[in-house]
Amino acid sequence: MPKPLTPELLVRQIITGSDPQVAPDGSRFVYTRSNVDAATGKVVSHLWLRNIDGSNPTRLTWRGTSNSTARWSPDGRMLAFASDRAGSSDKGSGLFVLPADGPGEPREITRHPHSISGIAWSPDSAQIAYVSRFDPANPEGTTLPEGAPPPVRVTSRLDYKRDDYGYLGDARAQLYVVDVASGARRQLTDEAHQHSAPAWSPDGRWIAVRMDNWATEARVVHLVPVGTGNRRTIALESGGFSVFAWSPSGAQIALAGEERPLTGQPDWYLYTLADDSLRRLTDDLLCLPDWEAPAWLDDTTLLFGGDREGMSRLYTLDTATGAVVEVLHSPVVRTGLSLDAQRTVAVQAHESFDETGEIAVTNLRTWEDKVVTDHNTKLLNANPQADWEWLTFKRDDGFTFEGWLMLPPTHSLSRKVPFVLDIHGGPQGHFGHTFNPLHQMLATHGIAVLAVNPRGSTSYGRDFCRRVNLDWGGEDYLDLLCAVERLKRRIDIDATRIGICGYSYGGYMTAWMLGHTQQFQACVCGAPVFDLESEYGTGDMDFIACDWEWGGPPHARREHYTERSPSTWAHRATTPTLIIQGEADERCPVGQAEQLFTTLKQAGCEVELVRYPGGFHGFPWDGPPAHREDYLTRILAWFQRHLGVA
Repeated sequence: MPKPLTPELLVRQIITGSDPQVAPDGSRFVYTRSNVDAATGKVVSHLWLRNIDGSNPTRLTWRGTSNSTARWSPDGRMLAFASDRAGSSDKGSGLFVLPADGPGEPREITRHPHSISGIAWSPDSAQIAYVSRFDPANPEGTTLPEGAPPPVRVTSRLDYKRDDYGYLGDARAQLYVVDVASGARRQLTDEAHQHSAPAWSPDGRWIAVRMDNWATEARVVHLVPVGTGNRRTIALESGGFSVFAWSPSGAQIALAGEERPLTGQPDWYLYTLADDSLRRLTDDLLCLPDWEAPAWLDDTTLLFGGDREGMSRLYTLDTATGAVVEVLHSPVVRTGLSLDAQRTVAVQAHESFDETGEIAVTNLRTWEDKVVTDHNTKLLNANPQADWEWLTFKRDDGFTFEGWLMLPPTHSLSRKVPFVLDIHGGPQGHFGHTFNPLHQMLATHGIAVLAVNPRGSTSYGRDFCRRVNLDWGGEDYLDLLCAVERLKRRIDIDATRIGICGYSYGGYMTAWMLGHTQQFQACVCGAPVFDLESEYGTGDMDFIACDWEWGGPPHARREHYTERSPSTWAHRATTPTLIIQGEADERCPVGQAEQLFTTLKQAGCEVELVRYPGGFHGFPWDGPPAHREDYLTRILAWFQRHLGVA
């Protein structure tokens, strides 16, 4: 009898391999290996090194609990990484270098009060660029004396807070360069906006860095001179860029970007340094380029990863013609893209419906790919995962969309099972071929899961994605009902035992459904948007996203805000509902969940509100293991209880 995948196993026993980086000579790769420490119950991350075929796994770091962002020096002799290990101080984050071939201990080059990211070596291996948060109100990151009251917070900017950061004031990540030999460092930017992803030009004269203005959601790329000279700015009229990469000659930069209204479905642009020009290369890509930097195969060919119809693919882009060619696809999801100096091999993080936390290697000559780690193979093979089916749905007007049905591993057509409709966040998001702990847990406990990509989802092109703009709770809602009705007609589905769950925008939609249909026997609503007007003034980005999501601010669209707010309709709800909320969520603040709870309680619904102290918006995936396990445990118990599953 197969054992179901328990919350404890899914949170505390899974090992995650991430951020693989191939050596310049293509012989090895380094990556971050993370797991939950049994003694402390906390996530620990260390660096590991393997041969390119996955053999000879070697642990490189032993101290600290967070070692990450390993990057090879261009000469292949050193590895730089960020770590919370004690060095010149036991606080903050240090930048360390380690001999790639040993022997030797990591050497601290510099240290900051806040985390270090975006590590990038100069072409001559002598300097390292990176970003770290700088607070002009507290430049040294001094901690308050014990017992001292926290300082009063005063702001005049809209973007004074951000999810996963909390209150920021004017503190933002800035660009730094440090000399590897001496440790002497310079701060190269000072605008009170967020900087990320520094990349050196091949000649070492420039550092390209993205700057995000969170008050306007404008994202520009600055070319910062390392020595003397004037800064350049690459910008669109509105919107901005996500990822970019220098061409091998340094004459051009490829950038993925999008004008407003933003959908998360960018196109490719080409910037030429000689004449300071920007040219659009593609128009409405049907794939969703990764939020990881692309790589150049030669001076006219770009290689990039992207999701299409929920699965990862590799594409080439001819920067002379704009032609895009798919060169590799399979039913998996992969992230990151690291190439060796000769562009013969690529490494990426890998997962699929039944694999997670692994590393894959692709031969760029034959386009053959292979998973070369087995972090979780034995564990998952001993605990069979869900079976899955790919489904397509068609509305009466001909509009089509797709989804996946996760079924218990021992299901048969002769035995009816209940199912739960799960609704993804965004709305500009999508379900894909990923290992989803929630779906696996429910399915292996006898509850099927229907994961649908209705209109508004990414990875289907810009037109498909924009169909949800100004229409939350409209045709997207009807798409989901269409999928539910289709599933209820299956002979292996019990149409009298149906649940619904969703998080973020998925929480909005579950709250919307509570007031519009009584066909569900149980609901789990996570981090909902319940009242559009109060979300506009309290969410960390809705004051700007409202323009394309809801048609403008509340005073300009009062009737629309009222009509499309779940708060207007939730008093009609009868479905037993579990509400899950991180207390430090700035994306969908806790007040939204509180309003939903009060409304349902006053309506006579069976309802529970679960609040996770310190939980940001992504706590179900990135929060403390104890909270993540509790999250899964409560959802499982709620659906077992209300859908009649032992």
